[in-house]
Amino acid sequence: MNGDGGSAQAHQFQAEVAELLNLMVHSVYSETDVFLRELISNASDALDKVRYESIAKPELMAGNEKLAIQLKPDAVAKTLTISDSGIGMDRQELIDNLGTVARSGTKAFLKGLNDAKEGLGLIGQFGVGFYAAFMVADRIEVTSRRAGAPDAWVWISSGGAGFEVAPASDEQAGRVPRGTEIVLHLKDEAAKYLQPFELERVVRTYSDHILFPIELVDDKGEARQVNAASALWQRSKSEVKPEDYTQAYRSIAMAFDEPALTLHYKVEGRQSYAVLLFVPTTPPFDLADPGRKGRVKLYVRRVYITDDADLLPAYLRFVRGVVDSEDLPLNLSREMLQNNPQVVQIRSGLATRVIGELETAATKDADTYAKIWAAFGPVMKEGLYEDQERRSQLLALARFATTNGDGLRSLKDYVAGLKPNQTEIYYLVGEGVERLKSNPKLEAARARGVEVLLLTDPIDAFWTTLPQEFDGKPLKSLSQGDVDFGLIPLLDKAEDKAGQKATAEDEQAIVTAVKESLGDKVSEVRASQRLTESASCLVASAQGRDRELERLLTRQDRGSGAKPILELNMGHDLVRALGAARTAGRPEDVSDLACLLLDQAYILDGEVPSDPSAFARRLNAFVVRGLRTGQ
Repeated sequence: MNGDGGSAQAHQFQAEVAELLNLMVHSVYSETDVFLRELISNASDALDKVRYESIAKPELMAGNEKLAIQLKPDAVAKTLTISDSGIGMDRQELIDNLGTVARSGTKAFLKGLNDAKEGLGLIGQFGVGFYAAFMVADRIEVTSRRAGAPDAWVWISSGGAGFEVAPASDEQAGRVPRGTEIVLHLKDEAAKYLQPFELERVVRTYSDHILFPIELVDDKGEARQVNAASALWQRSKSEVKPEDYTQAYRSIAMAFDEPALTLHYKVEGRQSYAVLLFVPTTPPFDLADPGRKGRVKLYVRRVYITDDADLLPAYLRFVRGVVDSEDLPLNLSREMLQNNPQVVQIRSGLATRVIGELETAATKDADTYAKIWAAFGPVMKEGLYEDQERRSQLLALARFATTNGDGLRSLKDYVAGLKPNQTEIYYLVGEGVERLKSNPKLEAARARGVEVLLLTDPIDAFWTTLPQEFDGKPLKSLSQGDVDFGLIPLLDKAEDKAGQKATAEDEQAIVTAVKESLGDKVSEVRASQRLTESASCLVASAQGRDRELERLLTRQDRGSGAKPILELNMGHDLVRALGAARTAGRPEDVSDLACLLLDQAYILDGEVPSDPSAFARRLNAFVVRGLRTGQ
């Protein structure tokens, strides 16, 4: 043994890894090729890292400047070895990297491994590619030496509950002067991966565009490169076939779906850079991560720098791909990335180009764009809150559920259907389209055939707090401030119940009586212009937060504590009954009816009354009284 001469130490897998390995070991996936693609991709990352770190520390490459990946099948030993001369791992990195899955979403990955097809896709989506090797191997030995470190270490597992880490033997250490060697002891059913032609097929299918040579070593020890090792983004579009783009996307993005959109172009002039970007069809595994990080890889003259350069705004973080600059310095630091004017220009240019491509798709390929919006619409809406410069473009790209049918509609469609005298675009924010469709705040709009946007994504409660307009028409909430549909004609004149309402004096008396009964439970009571059928509803003031936003923030203990406004339908029988009770001098009935009107409004908003038992008592009392009197 080299190093400290210690013996092997046993370790337990993280719980999620143990469960994952159990699934892999007993896997029945037919597309097992994925394991090799994942291991080659990991090796490529390691080579990228050592090349980048050697810019500042040339000694890391001393004595072994070759950067390559080698595949070596051994038919006699029934092993397949994948090795690289990359950055390597020390003892603790072996434990951390191969014993845990430090990924948010791992539990979702495990939950989704229900069948072969879905499981195959999720392997790529959730970045657990190393463990895919257990689909074909019943034992794995990983020997690794961190670049510049004196000792090599061995990680061994048979896919059970744990693994061992020990100092490498002299023979093992001699094979790995730097980097990592993975020896897979193949299962009998995976013997095809001992055939050179089979390995070459997998490499050409999945890893042809890896920038480092992938060499296949024969039984005589001779190595032959089997991948093109060329940067696809540097080639002319005329040279690239559609299937080349698909495989490049799958390799770069670690995905299995088809790209919905592909952007391939070069920018030349004051600065030069090549771009290859993809809009996925299905959401990447990390789309909902709180960090909201993008994953567009930054290269400088074909040298990988980082995938954390934030080259696109956070609301476009679903885009995957590569930007390769000819002008940026190779020793870019995090601070330089934030402040470099060339990077700032690249960011602006990329965002403009991606938005432009989405606009083109929305106009010329509605079906494709519909799939993109279905997958990423809630994320793109974040730009309506954050990107003032492109807000009008993003509004035009947005698609909304509305009260006009079951499909999604654009604001252009909405404006084309405006009713006579309608000057605003109306919307309602809440949880669930069906619940919103039954909301009483829609009644006056429905009576006039006015279309209303139904906004159900959490982000909708935030971007609508900013002044928004489309085609000169401001967006107006039906649950905030005053709403007056008086100038828009009714579809059916018979629906106008104004004649059934009390006089202005009586209305004010009812409003005053309800406010006195409810006290500080509401900020205001007023006659409603929104309601035609329901008795009451709750709204927010024009200066306050929309009702849905206040609910969301209250759940996070960030609510303002603002009381809602109670609006009353003065023509409703329940409100008229309250007026009659006031006139007859029955203050207890007035109080009970006022509380019922408030509790009903909360229920119709999808909330629970502040005192459910009191609500039930009052309701029961009135029902029993009605039964006794036959009313």
